[in-house]
This record gives sequence, structure tokens and C-alpha cells, in this order.
Amino acid sequence: MLSFFWLRCLLKMVKGNIIVPEDILNFCCNGLQGSTSPPRAREPGEWEEAPGAMASPPAAHNPTEVQMSQLVLPCHTNHRGELSTGQLLKWIDTAACLSAERHAGCPCVTASMDDIYFEHTISQPSASPAGQRDGRSTLGVGQVVNIKAKVNRAFNSSMEVGIQVSYEDLCSGKHCSICKAYATFVAQGPLGSKVRLEPLIPQTEEEKIEYSIAAERRRMRLVHKDTLKDLLTSSPQETELETRDGSGAVPAERTRVESVELVLPPHANHQGNTFGGQIMAWMENVATIAASRLCHAHPTLRAIEMFHFRGPSQVGDRLVLKAIVNNAFKNSMEVGVSAEAYGQEMSVSRRHINSAFMTFVVLDQQGQPRTLPMVAPEPGDGERRYREASARKKIRLDRKYVVSCKQTEVPLSVPWDQSNKVYLSYNNVSALKMLVAKANWALAREKEKVRMYTLEEDKFLSFRIEMSVCIPASRAFSLLSNLRRRHEWDSHYVSAELVQKVDDDDMIYHVVSQKLRNESKPQDFVILASRRKPCSKGDPYVVAFRSVTLPTHPARAEFTRGETLCSGFCIWPESQEMSKVAYYNQAMPGYLTYVTTNVAGLSSDICSTFEACEKFLLVAEGNVGRALCLTPRMGSVELNHEQVMVMPYSG
Repeated sequence: MLSFFWLRCLLKMVKGNIIVPEDILNFCCNGLQGSTSPPRAREPGEWEEAPGAMASPPAAHNPTEVQMSQLVLPCHTNHRGELSTGQLLKWIDTAACLSAERHAGCPCVTASMDDIYFEHTISQPSASPAGQRDGRSTLGVGQVVNIKAKVNRAFNSSMEVGIQVSYEDLCSGKHCSICKAYATFVAQGPLGSKVRLEPLIPQTEEEKIEYSIAAERRRMRLVHKDTLKDLLTSSPQETELETRDGSGAVPAERTRVESVELVLPPHANHQGNTFGGQIMAWMENVATIAASRLCHAHPTLRAIEMFHFRGPSQVGDRLVLKAIVNNAFKNSMEVGVSAEAYGQEMSVSRRHINSAFMTFVVLDQQGQPRTLPMVAPEPGDGERRYREASARKKIRLDRKYVVSCKQTEVPLSVPWDQSNKVYLSYNNVSALKMLVAKANWALAREKEKVRMYTLEEDKFLSFRIEMSVCIPASRAFSLLSNLRRRHEWDSHYVSAELVQKVDDDDMIYHVVSQKLRNESKPQDFVILASRRKPCSKGDPYVVAFRSVTLPTHPARAEFTRGETLCSGFCIWPESQEMSKVAYYNQAMPGYLTYVTTNVAGLSSDICSTFEACEKFLLVAEGNVGRALCLTPRMGSVELNHEQVMVMPYSG
């Protein structure tokens, strides 16, 4: 939002005027051409070999970190020589629980387990000839599963635990990732009372990033049901069977499975409740049976929707596990599974304690997904589950596209859609939070109260501009998040039209900037503005910006369509009346060709623009006397007899 032009001009600074590291200057002038030769390509999922132990000092140890290594034995595998997914879920839940209890210092119970996407087939090479043909690594008896779990963030009485699962080939020393997951645990005191948790203090850059984004993931979990409901409301009512030839469809009732398990002492955890990992393993078992009944083959589990524990069960309870195929797509199927508990008395109603949705595929001899038969849903609830499965598939695809991809693999302008609005907002805010948490920011310029920093890494060059303002943080947050008032302090804005209010935290604007001297027409942008209030003490107010595309606002001939990848404001309260306002912007080197020749004057203009921002905030807050002391120079700045306009966006 503040000028990418500033960033471009930082790249050809005069070293005598501004402090900039030599490597940044080389990067600015040569782009990536001056970098060393690329490293050896690695297989998908393979980890890079670590440098020597003495190459760098060891990172600070996270006291909540738990590492578990399990040797795969024959009793852990299924009939195909694959490590049972149920067994893996038990190990994951155990490691995550131990990590949570390290931080809480008291018993913890699993509240939920976020979506799990299995990246590699976990099978014995000799037992699965297709295992390598689909590009997925294999794991057999005698190899090792490594699990690392640590608390990312503690909230009031719950905490998020991040889990990384990999396998190790003991013969070759190769390491490959299996999956990642996020689990939510709740600390419990005597008689099941909630315990208030101590805040977690992140130490490393990675921990600070996870800590910051954990709040956004928590928000995404809480609104998942509303996202599904909104998508069902806006989608057509007709089912897939009404739009395709469903004459050969399999009745969903044929796939129904119901099984009962008696909870015995070996199934309980150290608190006497049924072990969450055991419940997840039983649910995976009946889901696999339901999927097999549709395809008459042995299916492979690809993804698990969030496990949501609604209540506990104890030793002596009977657990009724139900599963049914909700919908079958071309190459995958969704199986809904639930767990209910009851005691010895049949007159007592069953308690719904867990539910999940699992996605299966069936692989052929070449390891490619087979085409599956269609499913004919039952009237009533069956049709509802059928439509919900289609909606969940769309959400999963959009989420995987927006959230799971590396930032460099996501287009600058992602299409805005009802199904991906939550995850696009998540990506918008989390990308800015990741940038904020980066280390190695270098001070490039300081003029009075305005400080300018730069950060170079791989394909990105970022900058940060910050200052302290005499205004409450909440008030600055409200003013800076409203783009319709941006022109009051930034003369490079012509207009900012609010085209869609998604909710109280997300708005989409159509922004028009001034025409540059060497351009024939002005630029316009379609910008998603996502705002977040602090989740806990110490968190900043966040206003994040990124480009999106809307069918109602296509590129027009009278404008040059511009894009922005990651930018925004973070506002920290320093006192009740003072705030630190910081603006961040990240650009790729493809935009560095627009750099002009002189930055000494332009850097002064950056400071002047921020002084204008300060004056705007002070006037809006009523500190008119203080604002009159500021006399910023707005607009353009004369550089080598050539007038250069500061652009609000450009990459």
C-alpha cells in the first residue's frame, strides 16, 4: 500500500547517503543473476542434509518439544504391509499430549485434530509395487517413524500443538515427510475444571512465526461451520445425480458400517478416559470398511478432516462407531464417521463424542487413482450429507490451493470465492505475520522519528517503515484499515471504493492510483483488506493487504491492473496514548526493473509521506496543535530534473 516504488528505489541507493549492506545493493542491481549455483535437486519430501554439527550454534531448545521414534513392527502394519493409519494416529496423539502436558503441568485432553494430508504412502516396498510408481516414498517393517511435537501457542485454557511426522530409512539415511498436523488440547484440573494456562514465549524465528499464525488458525477453526453453511446456501440445490447419468450409482446404504467397541483398561489414557488416539484408530478402521464396500478394493487414506472431540468416555463405556460413504467423486470418496458412547444402561441416551470426514482413493497397479462408481444418497439426511461432501471438497481444494502452497507458487491475484474466503483471509494475514516475525531486518535509513529497514531473502526483497504516534492503537487501527480515507494523507491515491464487505474483518476495495509521468494511464487494484484485533496481550493490531480478482471488477482498458503480494500495517500499543505504527511490503525481483536512479531524495519523500500519515492520525484524534508542527511534503519529489511519483502498489 505504501509505495513499492520506494522499494524499487532502495535498490539503487547511493551508499554515501543511506546505509545499505553491499549484498542488498548487488541483489538490487543484478537480481538473482549474481547468486551462486542452485543446490542439488532433492526428491519430493526429502530433507536437505544438515551441515556439520559445528557449522552453527544450536538453536534454543523449546521446553515443550517432544520427540518420539517408533520402529515399525509387523504388528503395526495391515495386510498390505502398510503402517496402519490408526497406529500412526495413536503415536501422533501420544506425542502431542505429552508436549501439551509439559507446558500445562497438569493433565490435558484432546479437543480436536486439524486436517491431516498424507504426503507419502507408508508401505513396505516389497509389498506394494505401486508405492514407488506414484512418486510416493515407502516405509516398511524395520524402518522408523519420527514424530516431533511442540506447543505453538497457549490461549486461556487451550493450546495448539504442532506435529511433524517423518520416516527414516535406516539403511540409506534418507528422511521423508509423512504429514503435518495441528492438535488442540485443553488443560484440566480436579473434577474436570479448566485450568488457566501460562503464556508461551517463543524464542526462535520459526517459533515466533508459528506463535503468530496460531491465532489465525484458531479463528479459522471457529468459523469452519459457518463457511460450510454459507457455501451450501449459495450453491445450487440439485445434486450431482441430477446433472449426470446416475443409472449405475451404488446406494449409499450398502456402504453403511456400524461397529461396537468395549473400552477396556488398555484403551484408557493415564487419566482413566478413553485414549483419543485409540478412538481415532477405531474410527479410521470403520471408515476404511465403508470405503471398501463401495469400491470392492482396498482403499488408501489420503486426508482426514478435523477430528472434533465433543466429550469424554471412560473405561467400561461402549463405543458405537458408524461410517457411511457420503459422496463419491471421479477419483476419490468422502466417508463420514462418528463415535457415540453409552454405559451399561441401554436406557441412557448415547453421547456423541467424536466425528470426522475421511477422503479415500483406490490405486491401480501403476499407483494412479482409479475411477470410482457414483453414490446414490438416501433421501433426507443422506442428500444433505451428499451436498455437504461436495461443499467440503470444494473448500479442501481451495484451501490446499491458497494455504498449502508455498507463497511463491500462489498467483498474486487469487480469485475470490465464497468457498475460499476464510482461507484467503487466513493466507493474507498469516503472510504478513510471517514477514513481521522475520529476523535480520537491517536499518537502512533513520530520519527523526521515521525508521526504514530492509530484508533480503531468496526471491523477495522487503522493507519496513515505522514510527511512534501519539494516538491509541485501537484508533490508529480503525483509521488505517479504512482505505476510503487513504487519500486524506496519501496524495498518490485517487480513490478507493468499497466493493464488498465480506464481514466485519474483511473488505474488498477497488483502488485507483495517480498516473505516473511515463505511464499512459493510471493503475488500479482489487485489494482484500483483512484486519485483526490482538488475540492476547503483546499482539499487534494487524491490517493486511493482498490482491484478489473479482468477476464484477475485471481489468479495464482505461487502467493498468496492478497487483500486490503481501503488505500491511502492524500497530503496537506503547502506552494508552502512544502507538508504534509499522508498514511492511514484500516484492519479488521481477519488479526491480522499474528502479530509478536516485534514492536520496525519494527516501526523504518516504519520511514525508509517513509524517503526513502521522498528521492525519493526530488530526483525526483531535491533537490539532501537535499536528500543526508537522509540515510534510506530499506528492512527488524532484529527482535529477525528473519528477517521480510514489506508487501505492506495484508488486
